[in-house]
Amino acid sequence: MKDEDIVIEVVGINTKHTPHGVDVYPQSAAGTPFTAAYIAAKGDPVANLTENLAAEQKARATYEKLIDLCCDDRDVVDVLKYLREREIVHFQRFGEALNSVQDKLAQRRFYMNNCPENVQKLTDCECGRN
Repeated sequence: MKDEDIVIEVVGINTKHTPHGVDVYPQSAAGTPFTAAYIAAKGDPVANLTENLAAEQKARATYEKLIDLCCDDRDVVDVLKYLREREIVHFQRFGEALNSVQDKLAQRRFYMNNCPENVQKLTDCECGRN
């Protein structure tokens, strides 16, 4: 163990915090490093946006429960109400994005080639899903 490690332990800072210096090192409150497995991405924009909508609603519900628990402390309640409102706005924006994506996916898509003597319309694929 190095001298600086001993000093760090004496002042109560665990050594897991020091190797990264001032760099961003995302981790949970328990010290578990961030992993991409936390991201629920399916490669489907509708599924991904629906997942985001659910996360915003869960956060809103959490803030509402916290507001109910600490109704005596006006300062805390004000902050929680602000955070709840933010989740509501995020939910609305994700909803707008979902509507936009669904509208775009519902459009019939054609691709044109640039050859003027042989202009033809091509659909996305031959499976019949247009």
